[in-house]
Amino acid sequence: MLITIIGRGHSGTRAISHTLQTSGVFMGALLNESGDMLPPDDLYEACRVMAKYVDYKGGMEWDFTKLHTMPIDPAFTKLVESYLHRVLNRRAEYRGWKLPETTLIYPWIVRMFPDIYYIHWVRDPRDCILGAHLTDNLTDFGVPYEQTDDIRLRRAISWKYQREIVKSTPVPAHTMRVRFEDFVLHQDDTLKLLQEYLGIPMAKIIVRSETVGRWKTDTGFHDFDIFMDDIAELGYEPSSQLLGAQNKAGRAGE
Repeated sequence: MLITIIGRGHSGTRAISHTLQTSGVFMGALLNESGDMLPPDDLYEACRVMAKYVDYKGGMEWDFTKLHTMPIDPAFTKLVESYLHRVLNRRAEYRGWKLPETTLIYPWIVRMFPDIYYIHWVRDPRDCILGAHLTDNLTDFGVPYEQTDDIRLRRAISWKYQREIVKSTPVPAHTMRVRFEDFVLHQDDTLKLLQEYLGIPMAKIIVRSETVGRWKTDTGFHDFDIFMDDIAELGYEPSSQLLGAQNKAGRAGE
């Protein structure tokens, strides 16, 4: 069984990577403290190859249509296979990898590996953008967008892009969405669901409840309007500011 984790950086993916490792899943020969499989350079370059075929429509909207219909660029395939060669060639019943940038190439990963087991890891975007991550500036990975010097907005755009590219991709045969907050606050129940999904006993790890809802005490700006629909879809608590924006939008549409 091959397993991968799809989730933006700072969405808490290290928790599931460490859980899978502790549960006996081979997650790569060389890992960093976040559970990322190293070295990442070939996958980073694969991101830049695929990004050439994403059309930016403006207004934080992207057209991913080509990614689902065109032949996969051979350079992309070569880079991904190079990055994954230790996992793909490992003689282990349960193998996988975790690298947040995999989310940037999700459409072609699904086309290359349609039958593997995907764990789609999500976290409240208002928490997700509080810390810096390598994918904050999408242009570093060849993704077109309207650049800004506002660091929080840059992170919000990165979160939105990765949310949209996942939503645009046809759902693979095996996929399970897990909220980081559920894993932290209801770990036993979440592990039970993961165990049923993967068919292997899942080990428990140490988690910290204070990692949930950090945005509530954050003094910076985190209530971006582009989060509004996704917060509702993912079942998160709307802030008073977003509720006000939602009500205002509703009145405008009457």
